[in-house]
Amino acid sequence: MENPGVLDTFRATFESYWNDPQVDPYDAERFAAAMQVGRNADDAIDASMLDVTPRPFQQKILEALDVERRRHDQHHNLVVSATGTGKTVMAALDYKRLRDARGGQFSLLFVAHRQEILKQSRHVFRDVLKDGAFGELYVDGVRPTEWRHVFASVQSLRTRDLDSIDPAHFDMVIIDEFHHGAAPTYRRLLDHFRPQELLGLTATPERTDGQDQDILDLYFDGRFAAELRLWDAIDGGMLCPFQYFGIHDDVDLSKLKWSRGHYDATELDNLYTGNDIRVAKVLAALRDIVADPRAMRALGFCVSVAHAQYMARTFEKAGIPSVAVWADTPSEGRAAALEDLRAGRINCVFAVDLFNEGVDIPSIDTVIFLRPTESATVFLQQLGRGLRHAEGKACLTVLDFIGNQHKQFRFERRFRALLPNTGRTDLEHQIEEDFPFLPAGCFMTLDRVARDVVLKNIRSAIRGGWKELVDELREAGDVDLSEFLRISQREPWELYRSNPRAATSRGGWMALRRTAGLLSPQPLEGDDVLVRAMGRMTHINDAERLHLYIETLRAGAPPPVPVVGSRKYRLLTMLHYDLWKATRSLEDGLAEVWRRPAVREEILAVLPVLDARAMLATFPWDTSPDIPLHIHGMYTREEALAALGLSTPEKAHPHREGVLWHKGISCDFFFVTLEKDDRKFSESTRYNDVALSPTLFQWESQSTTTQSSPTGRRYINHERSGSRIALFIRRAPGDPFLFAGPARYVLHEGERPIRFRWKLDYPLPELIYERTRAVA
Repeated sequence: MENPGVLDTFRATFESYWNDPQVDPYDAERFAAAMQVGRNADDAIDASMLDVTPRPFQQKILEALDVERRRHDQHHNLVVSATGTGKTVMAALDYKRLRDARGGQFSLLFVAHRQEILKQSRHVFRDVLKDGAFGELYVDGVRPTEWRHVFASVQSLRTRDLDSIDPAHFDMVIIDEFHHGAAPTYRRLLDHFRPQELLGLTATPERTDGQDQDILDLYFDGRFAAELRLWDAIDGGMLCPFQYFGIHDDVDLSKLKWSRGHYDATELDNLYTGNDIRVAKVLAALRDIVADPRAMRALGFCVSVAHAQYMARTFEKAGIPSVAVWADTPSEGRAAALEDLRAGRINCVFAVDLFNEGVDIPSIDTVIFLRPTESATVFLQQLGRGLRHAEGKACLTVLDFIGNQHKQFRFERRFRALLPNTGRTDLEHQIEEDFPFLPAGCFMTLDRVARDVVLKNIRSAIRGGWKELVDELREAGDVDLSEFLRISQREPWELYRSNPRAATSRGGWMALRRTAGLLSPQPLEGDDVLVRAMGRMTHINDAERLHLYIETLRAGAPPPVPVVGSRKYRLLTMLHYDLWKATRSLEDGLAEVWRRPAVREEILAVLPVLDARAMLATFPWDTSPDIPLHIHGMYTREEALAALGLSTPEKAHPHREGVLWHKGISCDFFFVTLEKDDRKFSESTRYNDVALSPTLFQWESQSTTTQSSPTGRRYINHERSGSRIALFIRRAPGDPFLFAGPARYVLHEGERPIRFRWKLDYPLPELIYERTRAVA
């Protein structure tokens, strides 16, 4: 065959679908029984034949909740997920998992604001739990009798009822549409109950009821537990596809005031309101892209009330019936406007700061971005207003009007949030090649000028940015690293990019503070070498390593060198390799860190942030008490070899191949790099090493290995001979490896190389599986 790579692609894709845990073999009897259940509309149906399992994107959210609870001890969690993506199913699956872990005894209060939502939610819980009698309603005069699993309206839980309920009575409280949480009725409820687990569900975490304090800060320490990306929901068929047009509008925003990550709203208003030239371009683009603007149902996002009113008047004059709505619009007027939009009596609603479910109309088929949206989260939420499926709606049309932005505006955040598994350099390729990898039915394009603006902005963020970092810190003030990263929406590794303009440092948190004029220890000669090393440590995610390093470095003096070969010795050797490679003894390396207070403070600033931001639940590999590897931990090759005792502080192990036989513990380690070709989007991308399912991995041996060779026989017969197989997996050269843990032989075929399938003892987390599977 002229192009065997194409066949490999087809084969790997087929195998991925065939092994997808969502796909079951056809069973006629089971199918008939499930259909019978589906025909029974009675509330008390027998759901025993149903088997509700999470979709991949839902599984990722469930795993994120597990990480928050087990890793971060967070038991107040908020899930942000677009309407129509199965939030209630995720909540029911989450409750089931918690209940099963507690032996089946776990009381529940589910709160929503309408009877229809409560009935539908109870129905979902009954299906998931396979219990047709689960749950009691507390709404419209109907009261529970057992009070174990209650689906209640917020109106029913009046103050006098709350006073009669023990605050700890319910083990779990779930609040639907949690963006109402700052309202007085919800506040009384939330302040009263003390559940073991609080779970909030919302399509938008922003304030919607005029309260002074954001609900994220009120109840969730300013963080989401999990957020469903629209990409995942579209790819899973939960939301409709979109066609996105980025259009340059010639408006110059580069000189506008920028403060704490946002434009000044008044200056934006002055620039947009009354700008007839810009509106003429908006109307021209609309008529060019939308087949019939008089048949569309559009939602336009504006910067102010005056801007929304101006847009509505201008569209009316252009023959496109439109209205403006905002937070202070009377509820009757808002409802009438939305009903007119549904009925087609008007074609566009221009909205200001309205992101709640009241503006979420399935029939919306056009979204118009008429202001720069600094937050990637808000941008996706606004986009999501139009992604509901509706009869006769093939896709959503998105018009995004792009001006010359302020240098601190970050297009990169928006597009990386929108596109899956996209690193910064990947993002450049995506934009340059007109977004070649999108879900089925989706289309994205930027006009020539808009593309240049976006690429220039992204390249500036990738290749420069030290001055921008300094400006952002000065604006934020004397805050700690965690708060700075939150305000600036940056990642820790961004502080450690090469900074050629700095004479004494290549970046880092302490250097950034000094440059911004904030108090920090003065560097010593050679500190920059260790500061650069921090850029090699931002992948660390296992709690054991992070906690040991923090505890050790907070001590007033270097620790004594542990027993050679012990678990602690190997952990400190891993740190030694991050900082020094193999240039000195462990004792000297540790002592040198204590002689450099700026370096020690740098490390102690970064490690707690890495701990707080860890996105995977890791746990120790139990093969040996002296090997400090964690399942789903992230490691460089040097760290892994130090953990295995093969590299010492004074001498690095020479291993650089993809396979390693560790005779001391009778284990073969495979260091797998999935993308072996640096040309990310070339035709030569290989599918030989790939995850076929969360528990099934396809791997090819080295090209000289035969089935009859000692190595080949050891691989094939590893369980019978008492040896083991363990996998390290990374996406591309330069990335850290994920330790996937032990794997067992399933089958093999061919030779030179041999193609194997291995069954992983521990399923890959969905967050990792989506990056390693054949079906992107």
